[in-house]
Amino acid sequence: MSSNTHARRRPGRRAAVAAGLLLAVGLGVSTQALAQAAVPAPGKGYAKTAAAPRSVSGFNGDPVTRVADFYGAYVDAKDAAEGPDTALAKALRKHYLTPALAKRLALWERANGADGLLRAQNVPARWTVSEGGNGLEVVVTLTFGGGESPTVRTDLVVELEPVSGDVTDIRTASAG
Repeated sequence: MSSNTHARRRPGRRAAVAAGLLLAVGLGVSTQALAQAAVPAPGKGYAKTAAAPRSVSGFNGDPVTRVADFYGAYVDAKDAAEGPDTALAKALRKHYLTPALAKRLALWERANGADGLLRAQNVPARWTVSEGGNGLEVVVTLTFGGGESPTVRTDLVVELEPVSGDVTDIRTASAG
């Protein structure tokens, strides 16, 4: 009798296993499709795709972090997709620059017809911020162009006030 019972159960058990597999495969495909649909496509201006997630780190009181935050926000304000955010660019200048440097930059900009923080009329495509010669100097490397246009690189030395961390001077790094 026992063998007869097993014979009757097998087709039902097989059908249940087959249905379970179909359901699992079907849910897996639909779950995968939902997960892919939930991942936003890169923004219009973001052309670089990375194989691994990138990260940017910094910490309070660090001169390199402070200058990187400033230049990153300033370039974003100048190159916003909907047009330059001049109010934000002015606010960033007021927050990060000493009043004396702001005055000198205004004179330099009138004389040279360019942005004194970027030393250019256009906005860089990339930038790098690194430690300078001492604890109060930071080197900002701006890269302009790329793609079909020639690439131009400008190295700036950014000097900071020891107590506040405000930018006191920006000069082009000398070659050599």
